[in-house]
Amino acid sequence: MIYAQNIHKYYGNLHVLKGVNLHIEKSEIVSIVGASGAGKTTLLQILGTLDNLDKQTSSALKINDIDIYSLSSKKLSKFRNEQVGFIFQFHQLLPEFTALENICIPAFIKKTPKAEAEKRALELLDFLGLKGRASHKPGELSGGEQQRIAVARSLINKPAVIFADEPSGNLDSESAERLHKLFFQLREEFHQTFVIVTHNEELANMADRKLTMVDGEIIL
Repeated sequence: MIYAQNIHKYYGNLHVLKGVNLHIEKSEIVSIVGASGAGKTTLLQILGTLDNLDKQTSSALKINDIDIYSLSSKKLSKFRNEQVGFIFQFHQLLPEFTALENICIPAFIKKTPKAEAEKRALELLDFLGLKGRASHKPGELSGGEQQRIAVARSLINKPAVIFADEPSGNLDSESAERLHKLFFQLREEFHQTFVIVTHNEELANMADRKLTMVDGEIIL
């Protein structure tokens, strides 16, 4: 599902990623842990095609058998919209839109017909136990509810892989536990691959594999 080889990233003279190699199977849930500044989020952003690696000899990134760096900018944007879902710590919901509208945004970017997108969004809301919240705006929802809306948004286009950056970092312990269990329910239901950067040891240890980053490298 994800094949990354010799991944480097520099910010000026700062060498953030130092030749990371990574192979993640389809439907695998992988957690990435490490101290702040170890390079976890930078790696996640590169894997998720939100940032570019600094190519070196033998550098490569393939997702779902697609060579990411052979794609044009337009094709990469289309790939990201259709094949990749993102969950962030602070939800990134648009406050002026309802829960249903927030969920539908990636589908509308894909040019999915409105009726079809809303039908899919309502199915996800039902699956996530939020059927009665479709018309509520983010300010009318709890933190846990907002995060589940963000999860639904990440799933709307049925992506192959979900990247989550500290997804429970802004939640209370009860909401965090529900979210952690939800990832495994989603894997069983929709067969997505999950890559989760987290400081939460409970979530990290629940994963199929836990990878530790130290100073820009994955330490097995």
